[in-house]
Amino acid sequence: MPRTDARGGPQTRARISDVATQLFLEHGFDGVTVAEVARAAGVSSVTVFKHFPRKEDLLLDRTDDAVEVLRSAVRDRTTDVLTSLQQATVRLLDEQHALSGVKDGSVPFYRTVAASPALIARSREIAAELQQVLSEELARDPDFDGDPELLAAFFIAGYTSVLVGTARRITAGDAPAEVATDHRARLDRMFDALRNGIG
Repeated sequence: MPRTDARGGPQTRARISDVATQLFLEHGFDGVTVAEVARAAGVSSVTVFKHFPRKEDLLLDRTDDAVEVLRSAVRDRTTDVLTSLQQATVRLLDEQHALSGVKDGSVPFYRTVAASPALIARSREIAAELQQVLSEELARDPDFDGDPELLAAFFIAGYTSVLVGTARRITAGDAPAEVATDHRARLDRMFDALRNGIG
């Protein structure tokens, strides 16, 4: 396969991510090197790092999607912030988006992450980055009169808790329909708590 230089576009990035994910799921995160990912994807290690500055982001590659969801929920909303965020999370669930935690075939992904301290640590870093993004968006919104840092902290912590609970149930083999129903119910309880506490 011909090599692609460091200027490769979205298709190159997607190919690298797909190849890396498959290798990590088959051999474990620590059992695969960036050089092996590059070789399997037909690119150089430089190209891999051009698209993914951290090895962990080869697997945890949905950060940009999450940022877009948060920004859109604030910037494009036609209702209050909490309702907009709730609508966004329910939409992810209904679409079985990877960010919802209920996407089909997620068990190998969850097991790979759980087995890697590096991936767990990076997941926490990403959550902190998303919290900062949401806080900054809220602070810039003239129609939001609450505490941006508090709301961002509570929302990200709450959604992370819902995701972790869903991941554990899916990994344990619970029926997908039951997990999705519980996921939706927990989202409802989370937003009820947010409204009662800071709404």
